[in-house]
Amino acid sequence: MMCRLLGVSASGFYEWLGRPQSARALANARLLVRIRESFALSHQTYGSPRVWKDLDVAGESCSENRVARLMRQSNIRAQPKPRRTPTDVGLRPEHSIAPNVLERDFAAAGPNRKWAADFTYIWTGEGWLFLAVVVDLYSRRVVGWSMQPTMTAQLVLDALMMALWRRGRPTELLHHSDQGSQYTSEDFQRLLSAEGITCSMSRRGDCWDNSAVESFFASLKKERVHRKTYPTRDDARADIFDYIEAFYNSRRRHSTLGQVSPMEFERTHAGLA
Repeated sequence: MMCRLLGVSASGFYEWLGRPQSARALANARLLVRIRESFALSHQTYGSPRVWKDLDVAGESCSENRVARLMRQSNIRAQPKPRRTPTDVGLRPEHSIAPNVLERDFAAAGPNRKWAADFTYIWTGEGWLFLAVVVDLYSRRVVGWSMQPTMTAQLVLDALMMALWRRGRPTELLHHSDQGSQYTSEDFQRLLSAEGITCSMSRRGDCWDNSAVESFFASLKKERVHRKTYPTRDDARADIFDYIEAFYNSRRRHSTLGQVSPMEFERTHAGLA
């Protein structure tokens, strides 16, 4: 009856039923295995452009559109984000507020010329955990970070100290942040002055002035934090450490860097590890 309704012969139907898969279908099946591998290694965060770049580096000959189509057909897609929170109510002494020297110029001619800093918060079963980072704008590498249960000046001081320790106390360095009381604090400003670091600050309430760090926080939350539940602050600390050091700095492909990781970009362009 089905053959009659569709206007095909019974012999033609059975020939089609027993026909082996086409070369294209077999190639797609093999490609899909590689796509799933790339997607799994990214912790289910890569979309088709980064998956395609992984395949291209691995020697696979295929278009990004083909990768996108196979991912869509197999329901493989990166998870979107959700959530919201605390405010900084500390005092901001007007004399400690620096001009916006960076002026949204997020390109740097070399490593350790321009650093951008900020902090964010992550919810855990024990309350908020605050994360401060320092990002080298040359490679978008997180060169310093700190995590504490309160958003004090020590939080951002520790992140900057880690960056200085890891990068060898660079000279002619610009440090950019917002006007938060942590960054305008006497202790933080004294450290910048002692290290000969030029201070730059965003205009008040303008997140676009520090969008490179905002972009990192958006990736962290979308690709890791919003997909997890942290019973304790220690659980969150361990997972965020893993994201920064084992994934973001060393493996995650960055669109600003031509789809290579920050560490790979530094190895290739600056001779740093």
